[in-house]
Amino acid sequence: MRVQPRYIAFALAAVAYAAGSHLLMTWFGDSPLAMLLQFGPVAVFALVGLWRSGQRGLALLIAAGSALLVERVFNGAETSPQQVYLLQYSVINSGVGLWFASSLRAGNQPLISRVAERVHGRLDPVMAAYTRRVTMAWVIYFAVAVGVSFLLYGFADFESWSLFANVLTPIGGCTLFVGEYLLRYRLHPEFERVSMAAAVRAWRAPALSSDVDRPA
Repeated sequence: MRVQPRYIAFALAAVAYAAGSHLLMTWFGDSPLAMLLQFGPVAVFALVGLWRSGQRGLALLIAAGSALLVERVFNGAETSPQQVYLLQYSVINSGVGLWFASSLRAGNQPLISRVAERVHGRLDPVMAAYTRRVTMAWVIYFAVAVGVSFLLYGFADFESWSLFANVLTPIGGCTLFVGEYLLRYRLHPEFERVSMAAAVRAWRAPALSSDVDRPA
């Protein structure tokens, strides 16, 4: 599998950002500017993704909550920076998790099934069932991430929480994405093979959730 240089550059930039966020949070965590540098790009990335996917109500809700947090911090509200970090992390990950979960409701088409249709066309029943399970796996991932975050915040030191939030969470997400791609053809060798670049392009296409919902 040949990996394009731009994906390698993106991965290196993501690693640098994660490491920098962890250091900023643990060394300069009380600074409002540090808060913006750490969570601002993540929040913008999540909001743009939700907006492009058609989840505009959820995007606006997260944006309003983030703006309220920023206003409180810069106006000296009695809110600890650590609580702000925890809340931002929880809101962003819960919001994306709810996006996946909402596509599993009766009468809707699972989110991963929609992505797969953009690459493969109409899905057969086996692939539809498989992509539904993958969608559920992402729901579980985000739910576990938020749950572990609260446990670490309550029972461990803040540096451990920061390491989990800034470094281990994105590593976990990338591992799930790449691992599922590699495992898919071992579980179902009959599936049509596509490049990882095609999968990424399918995710980047706009208005994902505005596709016509069909029962999987």
